[in-house]
Amino acid sequence: MPMEVVDNTTENRFEILVDGKVAGFADYRLLPTKVVFTHTEVLPAYEGQGLAGKLVEQALRTSADTGLRVVPLCPYVAKYIQRHPEFQDLVDAQDRTA
Repeated sequence: MPMEVVDNTTENRFEILVDGKVAGFADYRLLPTKVVFTHTEVLPAYEGQGLAGKLVEQALRTSADTGLRVVPLCPYVAKYIQRHPEFQDLVDAQDRTA
C-alpha cells in the first residue's frame, strides 16, 4: 500500500496518507524558531501498522531540514525522541520531558 507523509500547512499538521487517504496526523503549532508538536493520532482502521512512528520520523526530519527546534508536548513525540537519539539534538534542554 502506497504511503506518504505530507505537511498540511493549512491544518497545521503532518499527515500520513495511505492509498491517498489520511490515516493519521501530528498536530503542531509553528513559532518563529520552533515547531510545537501537540498531538499525534492514527485512525482506528490503521492502528498497529507502525504508521505513527513513520509519521513522527518524517515530521522530525522535515523540522530538522528547515532548521526548526522541536518542542514535544505530545507524549508520543516525546517518547519517540527519547527512543531515537538521532533526534534529541532538535530539542532544547528546557523543552525536554523527563
